[in-house]
Amino acid sequence: MNTLYKNIHQEIIDQCREGSQKAQFQLYKLYYKAMYSVCLRIVNDSMEAEDVMQEAFLSAFNKIESYKGEVSFGAWLKRIVVNRSLDCLKKRKVKFEEVNERTAQIADYQMETRDIDAEALKRAIQKLSDGYRVVLSLYLIEGYDHEEISQILGISNSASRTQLLRAKNKLRELLKGTEIFSYN
Repeated sequence: MNTLYKNIHQEIIDQCREGSQKAQFQLYKLYYKAMYSVCLRIVNDSMEAEDVMQEAFLSAFNKIESYKGEVSFGAWLKRIVVNRSLDCLKKRKVKFEEVNERTAQIADYQMETRDIDAEALKRAIQKLSDGYRVVLSLYLIEGYDHEEISQILGISNSASRTQLLRAKNKLRELLKGTEIFSYN
């Protein structure tokens, strides 16, 4: 049984369905900042993120009739933003590595982030290659699991795990030796 999600902005969503540009602008203002952050983490370029955001919102408004209320509006919109962001990366021909015998043997270490300066971590994430950054962002920040990531990116589950592992290792390498740890 599908239960419908009760949106706090349902009235605005309904007005958007009726074609109200004022309501569209209200929804845009409500969700822009969060969705821009999602997009920027994936495309890693502020100008491109702006363009992708415009396309994502236009797409959302054009297909708002397909929003059935089975998830929150924000979750539905985020999926559109993620897909548009990934489309942007596909145009750059981003490659995701498949697991092989060598990569399967790499040990995964838990990264200790509680003492890391957030800005230093953010800068390090921005230095990651697109493939690493996208999987890391989708998994750690956006909360997707490897099955979802593999479907979204069109890669195997093991490739998603490999990308995440390598992203963590690269982050650790980028953060090593920098003055990012806070000593209390």
